Amino acid sequence: MPSHTPHMPASTPSFTVRAPASSANLGPGFDSLGLSVPLYTTLYVTPQDVTEVVPLGEELAQTPSDESNYIYQAMLLSAKRAGRPLPPARIEISTEVPLARGLGSSAAALVAGIVAGNELLGRVLDDETVLDIAAREEGHPDNVAPALYGGIVVATLDKLGTHHVRLNPPEHLGVTVLIPDFELSTSKARAVLPKEYSRADAVHALSHAALLSAALATGRLDLLEHAMQDYIHQIWRAPLVPGLSDILEGAARNGALGAALSGAGPTVLCFHDQRHSTAPLHQFLQSVMQRNGLEGRILDLLIDTGGTQVIREG
Repeated sequence: MPSHTPHMPASTPSFTVRAPASSANLGPGFDSLGLSVPLYTTLYVTPQDVTEVVPLGEELAQTPSDESNYIYQAMLLSAKRAGRPLPPARIEISTEVPLARGLGSSAAALVAGIVAGNELLGRVLDDETVLDIAAREEGHPDNVAPALYGGIVVATLDKLGTHHVRLNPPEHLGVTVLIPDFELSTSKARAVLPKEYSRADAVHALSHAALLSAALATGRLDLLEHAMQDYIHQIWRAPLVPGLSDILEGAARNGALGAALSGAGPTVLCFHDQRHSTAPLHQFLQSVMQRNGLEGRILDLLIDTGGTQVIREG
């Protein structure tokens, strides 16, 4: 998302905010590494005298149509940080991001809401502040950072603030996602993780996360299979995602550059080389689903590089 110079317009016209889905962790980059993909949550915001919240479409049919809606609550976070009341508006919400599938649906909603609130306030907050608000609300920056900035983002969150490095995707790197037809809540996926890790597992995680970041930064696609190995969360979450272990073990033999659980799951992400056919990888993923009695979608995607966009009318 491009940086903005804060300003206060005389009046705020209608505008649209579009935030992408994201895939976090990418194996060993737990809570610190993610990328954005071109599935979007979109807000249509029209300033008016009273606030209205209007979820659109089947995916959002069960979400609140009042100020308790998560996106409106996210908009209020901008107003709270700015120390000003949020102007009333009609907020229509649509999404292409499947809920509770490990593709950052809550992060896209959160970032879109914070950006929309900031837009209503006249862009009084810069992008770094928007990221900090979102990361502290989520508790980690791995989804919200790529949702805001696009591309691949390495980020940290600590007492001193939120810090990030954005990487443009390496040339020829594509993403294949398997999105199963069942939900898995982040809280359930976090509950299975151990409270302590051995020194060996900590060293494994640190070294592989560092190698993965370096490989993505330098375009070393040949290292992804090795760099994406993880002992911190995937082995513990595997029982919650039928077929995950099969995919992690066999994807590279069927055309993938590397594979990982997407966020908390159940979506699984595979990197592929865009110069080669993904047909063998699709066949492999379909066979894993069939063996495990699952249904779902397999999509080949680019990595979104635009991040959250604001389009003003007029």
